[in-house]
Amino acid sequence: MATETKINLKRKSSVVSDGPSRAGARAMLRAAGLRDDDMDKPFVAIANLASDVTPCNVHLDRLAQKVKRGLWHAKSVPFMFGTITISDGISMGTEGMKASLVSREVIADSIETVTFGESMDGLAVVAACDKNMPGAMMAMARLNVPSLFVYGGSIMPGNWKGKDINIQDMYEAIGAHSQGKITLDELIGMERVACPGEGACAGMFTANTMASAIEAMGMSVPGAASVPAISALNEDIAFNSGQVIYKLLETDLKPRDIMTRDAFENAIRVVLAMGGSTNAVLHLLAIAHEAQVELSIDDFDRLSRTTPYLTDLRPAGQYVMPDMDKSGGVPVLMNELLKAGLLHGDAITVTGKTIAENLAEFDQEPDSKTIYPISNPRSPTGGLAILRGNLAPDGAVMKVSGTKHLTHEGPAKVYDGERAAFEAVTRGDIQPGDVLVLRYEGPKGGPGMQEMLAVTGAIMGVGRGDDVLLLTDGRFSGATHGPMIGHVAPEAAVGGPIGLVQDGDIITLDAEARELNVKVSDAEMEKRRAQWTPRDNGYSHGVMAKFARLVSSASNGAVTT
Repeated sequence: MATETKINLKRKSSVVSDGPSRAGARAMLRAAGLRDDDMDKPFVAIANLASDVTPCNVHLDRLAQKVKRGLWHAKSVPFMFGTITISDGISMGTEGMKASLVSREVIADSIETVTFGESMDGLAVVAACDKNMPGAMMAMARLNVPSLFVYGGSIMPGNWKGKDINIQDMYEAIGAHSQGKITLDELIGMERVACPGEGACAGMFTANTMASAIEAMGMSVPGAASVPAISALNEDIAFNSGQVIYKLLETDLKPRDIMTRDAFENAIRVVLAMGGSTNAVLHLLAIAHEAQVELSIDDFDRLSRTTPYLTDLRPAGQYVMPDMDKSGGVPVLMNELLKAGLLHGDAITVTGKTIAENLAEFDQEPDSKTIYPISNPRSPTGGLAILRGNLAPDGAVMKVSGTKHLTHEGPAKVYDGERAAFEAVTRGDIQPGDVLVLRYEGPKGGPGMQEMLAVTGAIMGVGRGDDVLLLTDGRFSGATHGPMIGHVAPEAAVGGPIGLVQDGDIITLDAEARELNVKVSDAEMEKRRAQWTPRDNGYSHGVMAKFARLVSSASNGAVTT
């Protein structure tokens, strides 16, 4: 018979493993390899996001096996299962890119379904690519069983003619090649070396942004977010996660105990201080929704105004995440924020300790190269701004860390879809001062709110990154930089103002004032609205149609629950 302590750790799984009536279930468990004494141990799910479709995830099986061994060592019974991933970098610029954000929901649903359906006591998720990570966190928040996130780490930079390069450089090189600025041989030469192996994209793009946010939130072990994929330390972190989860089970410390309002503010501060991806706005809103924490896009802007920008990371800087790891990683930056009273140091974490207690174990100082001290920031305010105005009454997101182009006034050039805009850029149709309005790419209209690295990379590659403005109801890759505004809400597909803009309308941006407007009278906009009719998004059944029917506005995280 199980001891009282062990029964307490089996808060969920006892319903499948205890008592004479569960003999049939135990027979199945024995067939899966369990022995008598295993029936008394806590059951822990391992969601393994390993996949051959992206370098971000090709190595995750190795780490998941380490987590499995660590759980056995910690007197727990691991149950591994797989789920999907989509490679944004490969699908970028194709119709398949529309499935990227959809995959976040599928990942969250699948992890929740298995962990709930099999009555698991705890959960570990091993993930690395952009939508894996928020999807995992959404599932953890829904399930609210003791949980831990294990990051697969980032790729190392490639090297081209003595210079470090990565996937960002490839998409910008495509634009440069379209204008004859580099040869086809040079483009292919870069292609061969840009991504030298396993791991998530190396800059402060979406994967590393979310890894940093998750660490700041307290849902992964301190220092884990910056460790490169090829480092043996990742395997140690994975193995040791078994003991961390066992302690979480012992104390019954659950995700919603950790993912509090204060934890989300800590995550937002770190994203802002690191010049993180605009996608963090979408994903943190979605995770907060699942955690039943009140959070809005205005919180990002409020915190940005008082959060200094402390890193020199691509796409807005020079370095990549492995460089930050050499400089001490996310804890060094967090210690700087803590010194200034900008973090909630008493927020609890998966270690059972507070943020402040965890950070006290790290004493490395900023190198003033990759990570700047709080006394000498790169900028006194954070990397993101939330814009409003008659063009975005429900808000829009701009990464101000990636550009000095903070004001603009110019004529609209309107494109209904990403491909048309990309072709216009590579044909050389875009002139200085233009405002590219790229619409019907929102959560419902796309559907799927695809990323726009192909077109934003092309803009930079053709040399228009300092003199044109792009705005869209879609979203951007974390590798995007320059004067780009995304998540414009309401989206065109639901009759938002962006759907009423016409070629030649004058659009104005004032990032300091947080304003985005079109110089068209209210009366004229109402006239256009009366003439507007919804568009068919082209999907009548299947996962894309289901997503379009259920999804909320980007200003609410584009969630489906």
